[in-house]
Amino acid sequence: MNTSPSPARRVAQALDALRHGWPLAFVRESGPDIALLPVDTAVATRARSQQMLVSVARGVTLKIANQREAARSGGDGSHAPILVEGVDPFDLASALPIADPALDLANPLKGPFRAVALEWREVACAAMELARMAGILPAFMADPVDAGEAHSLRAADLEAFADTSRLEIVTRARLPIRASEAGEIVAFRSADDIREHTAIIIGRQSGSRDPLVRIHSECLTGDVFGSLKCDCGPQLDGALEKMERHVQEDGGWGVVLYLRQEGRGIGLVNKLRAYRLQDQGFDTVDANRRLGLPDEARDFPVAARMLELLGARSIRLLTNNPAKVDALADSGITVSERIAHELPANPHNARYLATKRDRAGHILT
Repeated sequence: MNTSPSPARRVAQALDALRHGWPLAFVRESGPDIALLPVDTAVATRARSQQMLVSVARGVTLKIANQREAARSGGDGSHAPILVEGVDPFDLASALPIADPALDLANPLKGPFRAVALEWREVACAAMELARMAGILPAFMADPVDAGEAHSLRAADLEAFADTSRLEIVTRARLPIRASEAGEIVAFRSADDIREHTAIIIGRQSGSRDPLVRIHSECLTGDVFGSLKCDCGPQLDGALEKMERHVQEDGGWGVVLYLRQEGRGIGLVNKLRAYRLQDQGFDTVDANRRLGLPDEARDFPVAARMLELLGARSIRLLTNNPAKVDALADSGITVSERIAHELPANPHNARYLATKRDRAGHILT
């Protein structure tokens, strides 16, 4: 009997290891295995390494002269990996200021560093994506000593983890809410993913009419605490209220998909790190890039799978973001109509909304 974990399970275990600060060991078909220790969460206080894996955006901040050349073969964008080394070996005390841009002002004299040839780019790209998924800074000590026992996986395992076919409905219940006393909540779960997504259904499900759908990504600060830095809370409330009016006036039905992917997929802690950079004058896009994280990392195939399970393969989508329409279409969902979802700005989020319009392609009418 084969008791070895599946590729998707190995990724789930790797994410847990990263959150706990344990090293990963990437097994390769050719060449030696590569061990990587996450700098952000590392618990091996005596670990040290000759090299670090960071993002190309972090290389720009660190003024590594050849970082763009080193990253060129690994794709575009701030999330591309580069391998750097310094004059002295890295320990955790010296590695953390290299990883975290919030420490730049307190540690201005880092370096000198140079980018070196990266012979295991597939592993490096997988590590950067795992860091993003785990919600930690994308920075690793490469092949460290005294780092402890490592969790083994392969770079190709991420493909299995991205398979949405294992997502299923696990339960549903009546949920009276402020917008509608006849609301229903549906919970979704996958065997290898600790995230539990939900859907709120307003009105009676019908296969004969396209539902009005809003895809809403979790925002603790906006949805729960009423943050004025974004428009997430008002968008969620407005969507539910619009769906209830839709039901009362037209007899249709509506769905809000509530996805557990905080901060456009970078995680709560990293989102708050981006907030801190915004307080220094960076907009939302540049803040993410300065952290070495993608501008957009939300998992829209999960939303498509949720709609499929609800029997909604053709929908009317409540969004200002054309990329959502394209992402759903790529996953087999027909968007019969895009409906604008405009809400008034406030003095705290006016720049945020302008950035979404000017740099993320949102249509604000």
